Amino acid sequence: METIIEVSHLKKDFQNESAIRDVSFKIEKGEIFGFLGPSGSGKTTTIKILTAQLLASGGKVRIFNEDAKALKQPASRSRFGILTDNSGLYTRLSVEENLLLYSKLYNLPESSVKEALTFVNLYEERKKRISVLSKGMIQRVTLARAILHKPELLFLDEPTSALDPVNTKHIYEGLRKLNEMGTTIFLTTHDMAEAEILCDRIAFLDAGEIRAIGTPSQLKRQFGDDSLTVELTDGRKEVIGKGAEDAKQMFEWMQNNLVDRVMTNEPSLGDIFVQVTGRKLL
Repeated sequence: METIIEVSHLKKDFQNESAIRDVSFKIEKGEIFGFLGPSGSGKTTTIKILTAQLLASGGKVRIFNEDAKALKQPASRSRFGILTDNSGLYTRLSVEENLLLYSKLYNLPESSVKEALTFVNLYEERKKRISVLSKGMIQRVTLARAILHKPELLFLDEPTSALDPVNTKHIYEGLRKLNEMGTTIFLTTHDMAEAEILCDRIAFLDAGEIRAIGTPSQLKRQFGDDSLTVELTDGRKEVIGKGAEDAKQMFEWMQNNLVDRVMTNEPSLGDIFVQVTGRKLL
């Protein structure tokens, strides 16, 4: 499998404060990789280093098997797309006019603009000026710009933070389709449900350090306790394990037709985050 992103012992200091401390991970071609953590954990700083907007204080970052600095070269810019909190859109121009400008930079046909705006559910709004758009609509225009050229690698920093549930679902479906077409996606979010829906693997970032990394199912097995909650017909709820005595108790309840429902006590990603960091995700 081809490695698209390789980060080794990454560090970033701002004056006397460490924003990133010894972070290492790899992302393979075709993955949707989630970088999860609360505001201030270092997610945006990391994505800015990966996209050559910031220089690291230490460690190595390689993208497409080259130093991340190579992303500044024109030949590399067409290989990736990025959505951050800085839109960079021309507010006096319409949605369509903004994307047409970018399509010319990439030597794309005008049809690419319609395709990108349809992707973010904004084609009917294409004649509106950026200055009159809501924050959520601006975020969708920025996403359309990021995927306009169907990049090999897509960086998304909190891509649905300002979107309503309908447009969030629409974006999820589009991102899956883009990923199926071969785009590798690096996603930062503080939304655990979003990560579970979209990501193949995730890393929990807290105070500039990775606390845990793996697939959602791996992490749930690692931090779960394998217990079950049994709801009985008399209204009781009993928690049992998987030992011999628990199995015997379960058999007795079933023999007496007392079992109404059985549920696994699998931890959510939010539960795991609290467990590995000792604090809530805000």
